[in-house]
Amino acid sequence: MTPEENNMPSARWRWTIVVLGIVWLGLSGLAVAGEPTDVVKQITDRVLKILEDPQWQGPGKQDERQQQLRQISEHAFAWEDMARRALAVHWRERSPQERQEFVQLFRELVERTYINRLEQASKEKQDILYTGERVEDSRAVVSTKAITTRRTEVPLDYRLVKEAGGWKIYDVLIEGVSLINNYRSQFNQIISSSSYENLVQKMRSRDESVAAPGQKAQ
Repeated sequence: MTPEENNMPSARWRWTIVVLGIVWLGLSGLAVAGEPTDVVKQITDRVLKILEDPQWQGPGKQDERQQQLRQISEHAFAWEDMARRALAVHWRERSPQERQEFVQLFRELVERTYINRLEQASKEKQDILYTGERVEDSRAVVSTKAITTRRTEVPLDYRLVKEAGGWKIYDVLIEGVSLINNYRSQFNQIISSSSYENLVQKMRSRDESVAAPGQKAQ
């Protein structure tokens, strides 16, 4: 992890939590098709409506809300691609069975880390500006800015890959810092200092040392 990533304010990663919460909720009942920017915009527009709906508010809806998020996240993210990128060179050394398990553990880790911050996402008042799109074959980057009621601008870049089911997100960059790169740095450090088996054990046991920067897995 670079010095810049180590010194990154946790407030930036609170925005990442909000972004992922928005993406998860926004795919409910939405056919993910069309150009990358259209996909991100439809997701964002839909989730903003959902976050204002009283039926999703309050602690009594937590279990139902989390179940919906887990179902939706399957279609929002390219989980195998994300897991492979996060594990990096260590992916090649894994057997098919190990890869399958790691994808599931990685998905559970990301969901566990972010899903309980939904209430925070619902309290954030923001406007989204779509500032650009770059498409190269089956890859795309959609650039946006989230603007809060305090007029704070936070650049957010979505990296997408085109799969059989349409465009899916495989990374989110906040102010140029990659979510996947941060996980990769953590995973590599654990494997290099101990072993892959130790990393898997930490993920299975929900060890708080394996989480997004500034956050603890729930």
